[in-house]
Amino acid sequence: MALRANTFAETGIHSIAMAKTIRLATSDDAAEMAAIYSHFVLNTPTSFESEPPNEEEMRRRITATTERYPWLVCDVDGGVAGYAYASQHRVRYHYQWSVDVGVYVHENFRRQGIATDIYRALLAVIPLQGYVSAYAGITLPNPASVALHESMGFIPVGIYRNVGFKLGSWHDVGWWQLTLIDPPAEPKNLLTLAEVLTCPDWEAALAYPAP
Repeated sequence: MALRANTFAETGIHSIAMAKTIRLATSDDAAEMAAIYSHFVLNTPTSFESEPPNEEEMRRRITATTERYPWLVCDVDGGVAGYAYASQHRVRYHYQWSVDVGVYVHENFRRQGIATDIYRALLAVIPLQGYVSAYAGITLPNPASVALHESMGFIPVGIYRNVGFKLGSWHDVGWWQLTLIDPPAEPKNLLTLAEVLTCPDWEAALAYPAP
């Protein structure tokens, strides 16, 4: 049975010496994922959203996005400790082999390797679909996020200066890129998430792949 969205906050649980699983997110995770994301929307410039999505909206996003892109959660003893996702990089057709990625971790589970575990799994899964490049936007300064992404192999490719105003300040956003697979001369048709779930490499990708 899944933990309520605020269970970790109420109990102060922060050890990861528990049952930990990386799995595909479902609509049943919406409340817990919304609670995790809410902190970043309300208290940080990490997200430029102004109002955190509620459970219903998060459920809609999960359902809509996972037709094409994976959202993964780190399940710790039945509760969501963090999640990572891929999403559309740009709308126009010929961008389709690129994705944007992001990761959010519950405040009681930070600095315990959760983000690294989920990201490694996500970055192992999306190449199975045929995606070639992943991009991450990081509101600066954020040395922890920069270090995480660069440990995954991302390289900096540019900065949008003063691109957003939030919490009384203008913020730069840096962009990092990871080449997932060697760009083929002719890219293949992308697999849907449903198709890649039947791939024998799917479970291996979720099992904490080596960096």
